[in-house]
Amino acid sequence: MKLAIALLACVAVVAATNYHHTHDIKVADKVFLMRQKFLFEIVYRVEDPLMFEEHIATGKQFHFEKQHYTHFDLYMEKFHEAHKAHALLPKGEFFGALVKHHAKQARGLFNYFYYARDWETFKANVAFARMHFNEGMFVYALTLAVIHRADFQGLALPAIHEIFPQFFFNSKFVMEAEKFDYEMWMKTSLYEKEYLDVLYQSSDYMYMKDFKTWQWWKLMGLGEHWYSDSNYILRENIHEFNVASSSATMLKDVKKFYMPVDYSRDLHLYNEESKLSYFTEDLGWNSYWYYLNMDYSFFLDGKTFGLQNDRRGEWWLYNVHQLLSRYHMERLSHGLGEIPQFSWFHQIEMGYDPQLIYYNGIGYSYRKNYYELETYGNFEMLDKITGFQQRIHSIIDSGYYQTTDGHMIDLRQPESIEIIGNMLQGNVDAMDNMFFQFWYMLAHMYFADTHYYQMEVYPNVMLNFETMMRDPMFYMFYKSIAQVYFQFMHHLPKYTKEQLLMPGVTLKHVEVSELVTYFDLVDFDVTNMLNGKMIFHEGQFLWDKSLFARQMRLNHKRFTYTYTIDSARDEQVVIRAFLGPKFDEFGRMISLADNRLNFMEIDEFTYTLKTGSNLITRKSTDFAWTVKDRTTYTELYYHTMMAIDGKYDYPMDLTEPHCGFPDRLVLPMGWKKGMPMQMFFMVVPYMAPKHEQFSTFDYSYSCGIGSGARHVDSLPFGYPFDREINEYEFYVPNMYFKDVTIYHADTMEKYHNYKEYSNYGHFDYSFFNDYYTKNFKL
Repeated sequence: MKLAIALLACVAVVAATNYHHTHDIKVADKVFLMRQKFLFEIVYRVEDPLMFEEHIATGKQFHFEKQHYTHFDLYMEKFHEAHKAHALLPKGEFFGALVKHHAKQARGLFNYFYYARDWETFKANVAFARMHFNEGMFVYALTLAVIHRADFQGLALPAIHEIFPQFFFNSKFVMEAEKFDYEMWMKTSLYEKEYLDVLYQSSDYMYMKDFKTWQWWKLMGLGEHWYSDSNYILRENIHEFNVASSSATMLKDVKKFYMPVDYSRDLHLYNEESKLSYFTEDLGWNSYWYYLNMDYSFFLDGKTFGLQNDRRGEWWLYNVHQLLSRYHMERLSHGLGEIPQFSWFHQIEMGYDPQLIYYNGIGYSYRKNYYELETYGNFEMLDKITGFQQRIHSIIDSGYYQTTDGHMIDLRQPESIEIIGNMLQGNVDAMDNMFFQFWYMLAHMYFADTHYYQMEVYPNVMLNFETMMRDPMFYMFYKSIAQVYFQFMHHLPKYTKEQLLMPGVTLKHVEVSELVTYFDLVDFDVTNMLNGKMIFHEGQFLWDKSLFARQMRLNHKRFTYTYTIDSARDEQVVIRAFLGPKFDEFGRMISLADNRLNFMEIDEFTYTLKTGSNLITRKSTDFAWTVKDRTTYTELYYHTMMAIDGKYDYPMDLTEPHCGFPDRLVLPMGWKKGMPMQMFFMVVPYMAPKHEQFSTFDYSYSCGIGSGARHVDSLPFGYPFDREINEYEFYVPNMYFKDVTIYHADTMEKYHNYKEYSNYGHFDYSFFNDYYTKNFKL
């Protein structure tokens, strides 16, 4: 079910006009709304007992009988047997998607959800599982089912950070949220304002303890505790929210509370990687990787789910490369260099303490500086992992692969990257999957010191997709995966001038507007961590309180670039834009032959050139693969309930897609005096995707997973930087390099002198209304 959490758009074929506005908005009917209500309620406070009486009644029985399903397999049988033997992962225990036994059980539960013959069977199974099965496994299987069931298009679950806020915020905040008590808060709010260690004032100066840019509350004179808030919810599209939204009216009776939240701090492990915690712990950054691995889960086969139509192996591997390129640019903005090389047999210099706590109260394990993977590990498991890596390097160098049945696969063909990608992801489409499938899982289990047959394991960030990108070692390890990609491309012939040239087309110039980054504020809905009594009136749940984490995060000013393209004829083309560094951390220019690995593709779209000169303006808000902040859990629930009561028309494109990359992270953090970077643009002939003719999904609310038409054209991902470059052959008239500078604006500058801030001790809402509107609205 190619769900797209009620999308405005998706990564897909795009027209010259922004397809965000090319589809009629569909309004949800009563059947859809009741299903949506069920999904929102079934994951409310998911770690607590289910309190909705109607869902408790629905979940009295789990349907294990074959006649209730369109397909019944061994994983479902094994799950049933484990349930009868009380051998399933218990409730309250840590669930790791990359723990072998956990993954097998999750696959069985997912199959019961996915293959359910009708909504009634699905609903009963989900309600029963919510009450009796492990919470993490339940959410994992349910999310997969909602995304992939074809009959669930448009249905949404809350964002993963709203279902499990514990995976995204430090333990200090989690503890404060989970012990939040409204009655106690009312009493303490009457006391004199606490200053604690926030500041020390004298008549001449103000001293900030351990201040960093994203500790905004100190400059506003606020403490790190809960505040009552009757104003609007902060997010980057707040102006759209204020101008045309019914949310303010809907939420007028909801008591809203927010608490400032920091990123993790190095209390014991001092290393330079902590400079990047605002980036590596960003919710959007981590959620993108999570949903990518849900869309193309390693245990979903390409034929059944259509994933092979999307070139799933190549797409997964290319995303690894692109995320590493983006991370590398953020490192450069702080004076850090290349991502360190990874080795199983050498010390990992940078330790990491995630400062997370699982909802069962157990803290996540940490890694000390100069950690030796080989010394502390399971040698048998390590041999299997390193043996796989040696084998895949060997088969790429040899140029062919012989399967167990004697079939020979040519690895010197560009399309063979799909095979390599499947092997590296360890998915079920990998050749000889009995050998390759588990290497990826074993590697992550090894990082977490988890054995093959362990069922109950300690929480570790490397065992779940939504947490692993917090750890600096993630980027080192995945760099070793990306190097296999580069090794494969090394054996393919370089593009010739004739292959790169588009006769009759000249990209004469590209004008780029000013590029500016800044830190803004956002409210993340963490209501799922409330532990107070739920209130029902005449059987209806009263959502009367919401908690929000108010956090500072990286963003950028909207920007545009304008192409000037001459064409000798009318022709349909694809225009691509890339962003990359120009200099390394020492200020040395990076050669294009080396630098091609560092470019990140930020835009691609189709366009029909007219004969003569073409002037094309492209806005950063037009990017098809990026999204803004998603509508919060609280708002979505109220929209649903109002629509059920007939007081609101629920649009199918109410919120942003789960498969989109955060728009605000397109640019790396700039410098006050300007960080030199470069952009690359290229015009190529349009080559339709192989499966475009089978595209039936609606862009307004579907990501199109498995449709084969998610991508603009059929060229290799990353073209023309996918292969090594011969600079004597590379430069052609239909490409253009542009030097650009990224500046950084200090949005908190006006608060540096507290004497000039008249509203000191209170949150400054003009932070959005004045500064953002005047300086950052395009």
